[in-house]
Amino acid sequence: MAEALDFALRSGQIHAERRGGERAPLIIAIPGLSANLRGFDFIAERVSGPDRGFLALDLRGRGLSEVTAPGTYGWAAHAHDVLAVADAIGVERFSVLGQSMGAAVAMEMARIAPERLTHVVLIDAVGAADPSTAGPILASAQRLGAVVPSVEAYIAVVQKLGTVKPWSEYWERYFRYELAPVEGGVRARSDRAAVLEDAAYGGTHDPHELWPYLVMPTLLLRATVPLIEPNGFITPASVRDAFEREVPNGKVVEVEANHYGINTHPDSVAAIKAFLAS
Repeated sequence: MAEALDFALRSGQIHAERRGGERAPLIIAIPGLSANLRGFDFIAERVSGPDRGFLALDLRGRGLSEVTAPGTYGWAAHAHDVLAVADAIGVERFSVLGQSMGAAVAMEMARIAPERLTHVVLIDAVGAADPSTAGPILASAQRLGAVVPSVEAYIAVVQKLGTVKPWSEYWERYFRYELAPVEGGVRARSDRAAVLEDAAYGGTHDPHELWPYLVMPTLLLRATVPLIEPNGFITPASVRDAFEREVPNGKVVEVEANHYGINTHPDSVAAIKAFLAS
């Protein structure tokens, strides 16, 4: 059972959920651009236990965390938030897991406070994505704020798009958490302005520049199924190869899933557990 937590940070209120042993080694999970903590449920349920704590959070502007003023976002700002959450629960050293944009936040943490990170897990993001993926990602962010008649209608649209596959009850949970009732139906909790500010930040900052700071053991999980056919990878093979060459403490495990399905794939869980135990 997950414990809900709220942290009143100087930057704003952060919502999180914690599982596993409170005194056990901890891994903190950071969602992607418009994502929420429910995206880690599959992994959290299987990685956490008496010997491993797992804390997933909503970044500011997403989920149940606070929407803060323009100019308060960006990878470094989120990285400081995660470090402040660790301070609030009294954890000095921990592992960090980031998916998509959350991987960039994790790498920023390696730059800001490398001495605090025991392991870094990057889920299908470490460098420049294939250009064909930019349009769909930006379009998804632009649609935030739109009102849909019901949760069921929203989920039906997502399923029809076919990008979240394989569909499972974990994605059902994810979208039911994400959607808030408003007049006329429901809309996503993720704030459009916050997401677009982070998207713009990512457009002017190169994740590759953060690789030299990955001095701790680092695992890259790469999705081998493109998000956009035929070659729309968030982590292209060329980026994978460069990471293997340039990050001495880096390890790559490929998972037969796309950018979303990798979060609910048993091979991802197995790779994370083996990596944290090494």
